[in-house]
Amino acid sequence: MDKTQPHPVFKLATELGPLIVFFVANAKFNLFVATGAFMVAIVAAMIASYVVVRHVPMMAIVTAIIVLVFGTLTLVLHDETFIKVKPTIIYGLFAAILGGGLLFGRSFIAILFNQMFNLTPKGWRILTMRWALFFFAMAILNEFIWRTQSTDFWVAFKAFGAIPLTMIFAISQMPVIKRYHLEPATLEASEAEAGDVSKG
Repeated sequence: MDKTQPHPVFKLATELGPLIVFFVANAKFNLFVATGAFMVAIVAAMIASYVVVRHVPMMAIVTAIIVLVFGTLTLVLHDETFIKVKPTIIYGLFAAILGGGLLFGRSFIAILFNQMFNLTPKGWRILTMRWALFFFAMAILNEFIWRTQSTDFWVAFKAFGAIPLTMIFAISQMPVIKRYHLEPATLEASEAEAGDVSKG
């Protein structure tokens, strides 16, 4: 929790910037040019994040790796299917990690979201399950859109639909976060109690 927190505008720019580049490049040129531009933009966003806050969130790293792999396949094989299925892979992977973690009694949502909150174990479990279901639903939605709609529609949804949906869902989880939030003093007491038990 001692990481430098970026300004909200900077954080939004690093998250939306690559998608806007992708949308504009597709509108002016084609999906293949847009894919190359997107790959460059997402690497630039990661570098900027590290330079400013000396840290890159785990979700951004995983996303960037998948973008680079599937973007490269798209350009080398000249097949737009790879870049279109990329969001499905990302959403499905996150859903599998979160859902699989719950099966083994682990809540990986804290790692995925860069430990932004301090919640009770029950709070983490609820939040993890909800995000796992959300990512699963987004994977299905992406598959439906790219298979049934035009490329331009899919690009527009990726740039201006997926992010708002994610933000709306995140905001809708605030009541759960507030309900199960641990205050710093409570968290320190819990950690101290856990330490005493382990010593005993």
